[in-house]
Amino acid sequence: MPLVTREDRNGLTILTLNRPDKLNALNVALFTELRDHVLQIAEQTERVGVVVLRGAGKCFSAGHDLADIAVGEKPPKPSFQADTIEALANLPQPVISAVHGHCYTGALELALAGDLILAADNAKFADTHAKWSLTPVWGMSQRLPRRVGLAKASEMMFTARTYTAQEAVAMNLANFCVPLADFDAEIDKLGQQILANSWFSHRANKALLKETDGLPLAAGLSYEIHRSKGRGPDMQERIAAFSNKTAKVS
Repeated sequence: MPLVTREDRNGLTILTLNRPDKLNALNVALFTELRDHVLQIAEQTERVGVVVLRGAGKCFSAGHDLADIAVGEKPPKPSFQADTIEALANLPQPVISAVHGHCYTGALELALAGDLILAADNAKFADTHAKWSLTPVWGMSQRLPRRVGLAKASEMMFTARTYTAQEAVAMNLANFCVPLADFDAEIDKLGQQILANSWFSHRANKALLKETDGLPLAAGLSYEIHRSKGRGPDMQERIAAFSNKTAKVS
């Protein structure tokens, strides 16, 4: 049975963590399969416009498999899991992390690779590294404060407390909170909203956001002016379609 499944829906690709009997705990074998999918998707920009990462069964993921840690993990190379998360974050396509149920520690580091986080109302977020006398090596200390601010990230990391989906939205950790009963429909709805816009613009805008993150304003503005990808190949078609629609209404 695959540990990560892939489903393609007309431009929307859904990657599902598939260890439901283990609450999708993250082990080396799962990361190996996830990395293979991510590397393939990175080369498929003409057929994949949006990527969704979610979990099978009761939750997104309970986090790093502590049993794997206890016996001594043997990744294919050093920093393998961190590099896999970085590859996911650096996909040219927009990435949505769709979180329901548990999203703890290593799972939160994985979810933070998403450009957007869509949370079901039963989602629970926590960083419990300190609970187990561990420190982050998959990106928590860098991605979490960039998303929620240094003070809130410090609170999450020092207290190891659990936060609800509503709290996650309030602190800008998650973008949306939706009823669990509507979770699948809301994932598809958000995906379709993004797919309806220019895939060229999505790739260009994502690159601009990532490449200028942390730059002073003047440097960022200069980068945008001089490194912008400009107009996409579908610009004329989109403007013509809008003009025709407006003409028909008037």
